[in-house]
Amino acid sequence: MPNLSIPRIEYLHVQNYRALHDLKLNRITPLTVFLGPNGSGKLTIFDVFAFLSECFTVGLRKTWDRRGRFRELRTRGQEGCIIIELKYREVANSPLITYHLAINEANNRPFVAEEWLHWRRGRAGKPFRFLDFKEGEGKVISGENPDEKDERISEQLESSEFLAVSTLGQFAKHPRVSALRRFITGWYLSYLSADNTRTQPEAGAQERLSPTGDNLPNVIQYLKEDHPQRLEDILQTLSRRIPRLEKVEASIMPNGQLLLQIKAAPFANPILAKFASDGTLKMLAYLTVLYDPYPPQLVGIEEPENHLHPRLLPELAEECRAASANTQLMVTTHSPFFVDGLKPEEVWVLYRDKKGFTQAKKTSEMRGVKEFIQNGALLGELWMEDYFDVGNTSS
Repeated sequence: MPNLSIPRIEYLHVQNYRALHDLKLNRITPLTVFLGPNGSGKLTIFDVFAFLSECFTVGLRKTWDRRGRFRELRTRGQEGCIIIELKYREVANSPLITYHLAINEANNRPFVAEEWLHWRRGRAGKPFRFLDFKEGEGKVISGENPDEKDERISEQLESSEFLAVSTLGQFAKHPRVSALRRFITGWYLSYLSADNTRTQPEAGAQERLSPTGDNLPNVIQYLKEDHPQRLEDILQTLSRRIPRLEKVEASIMPNGQLLLQIKAAPFANPILAKFASDGTLKMLAYLTVLYDPYPPQLVGIEEPENHLHPRLLPELAEECRAASANTQLMVTTHSPFFVDGLKPEEVWVLYRDKKGFTQAKKTSEMRGVKEFIQNGALLGELWMEDYFDVGNTSS
């Protein structure tokens, strides 16, 4: 059953962020997959979530500098702010909250030109802002359920580089602001590679896989010690996906390093993980993310098809959908085999318009797609056979 108590993003609007000159995504689903040819903007959408998350965790200035400032970030030939706007619900059936962030630059330094949160308390009420800041100054309504008639408290941030939600969200008197801060700082964005999972880190249980997967043995150790049944579920699923795999073990060596070993039938002795196949390690890593006992509220996975056998990909799509009951998943792909395991409402096709800007269209809104699916067709097959309105292999 879906977890009704986790936040869900339902809408994304991005302006002036690289190729995303003016991109709007409506009715975003718990599992959302971005498909398209090379250069269509898949990774740019992924980076929007990474950018916002890093702004909250390491700060706007560092996040800005890492990406080459306005010179590299702002859409070519455009002026004005970079704008990211999310609409989300904290829990199912709660009011829809809009978070708006506009970033500009002066003297090669970024600043928050505008940042606000608004919602509508009742069906008949008008939307109003309960946080409203410009260049480090603004007002906020405190309390559990901010009302338009409540007192607005003036606040001054130390710098216009600071995000109001990130700063004020640290205080218990602003629970709605705090909830958004916790949501964004808790996002998990994966950049897994098989090579990184082959490391031999220092022993010590770690609850969550790193973005690159270099602490996979530590996560296996944590699951073995604290959640053995969850680890058993992962291994059973892995053994169904990878024939003849029997066991995965994390052992502590005398020098304090953690050794990951994998045993396959019919061999009596396990092998070191560094000698296992790329596909085995990547599938194991993905399953530790998808079967996390306390999953992040948003998970991003970049191109999961790399190093995996095509027949594993529809099954991985099913695992992603099952995990989306307890988290929101954003996935980028260019694999028709992964897309074969998806539903039309879960897939956005990205493409470039005549001006070179990224546009998006949901496959469920394309002519004839639903009818093809009802008659037994698969989405990936339709894409490869040029049945999509946009983003076809020939375009």
